[in-house]
Amino acid sequence: MIPASVGFQCPACVHQGAATTRAPRRTSVIRGAAARWGTVTLSLIAINVVMFLVTAVSAGLAGSAPLDNFRSPVFAELSQYPLAVEFGQPWRLLTAAFLHIGLLHLALNMLALLIFGSELERQLGRWRYVGLYLVSALGGSTAIQLFGDPLRPVAGASTAIYGLLGALGVLMLVRRQDIRGILVLLAINVFISFLPGVSLLGHLGGLVTGAALAGLFVLTRRRAALQAVGIATFVGVLLVLALGVSTLTVVTL
Repeated sequence: MIPASVGFQCPACVHQGAATTRAPRRTSVIRGAAARWGTVTLSLIAINVVMFLVTAVSAGLAGSAPLDNFRSPVFAELSQYPLAVEFGQPWRLLTAAFLHIGLLHLALNMLALLIFGSELERQLGRWRYVGLYLVSALGGSTAIQLFGDPLRPVAGASTAIYGLLGALGVLMLVRRQDIRGILVLLAINVFISFLPGVSLLGHLGGLVTGAALAGLFVLTRRRAALQAVGIATFVGVLLVLALGVSTLTVVTL
């Protein structure tokens, strides 16, 4: 007999009970992280990290220090160079949002993406969140394309991250939550945007685009088809502004 919490059990009964009891499922580290931080957010972080490694290796092969990844030929081909976009390289409008200049730039942006992105992924769902991120990045690129220095390369995920901040502020305002914290954070970040080497235009463009798109989501809640049309409309308008208007400006100079 086998001692039990109350009395004794026969060995056959114990074995029979163990056979019918389901063992607890072990959650992998990756699944646990995805459940906590969001699959899309972690995927975006992974893409940014991989692109940093690619540019670092490319810089090393080109004879520069790997940490000087902005000297990479890959970086030169994918960063937003307004004049190059105007002359037939539109992919730079989006690829630049997945490049970073040095480890500190990458680390700060990825930390912000982890914190704010995971919250918005939970609130909006995956496809709306992806749309918000990419359209915000495009909005920041459009502002740079229209008003920035045509000879100055620009890169970084900040355009998209400022869009996330703008969207989060709108959602908190609609739900009548205390937005003083997010306003202080935005004020600090806008102040930082005036520092040399930081793209104020990209930050403001992403911020305004993200806030506007979040407003659209609020107005069309529970109407997924309208939201999809709205995202497509945003993309179309931004592309016309970034490619059509800026190219027209170059032609008329």
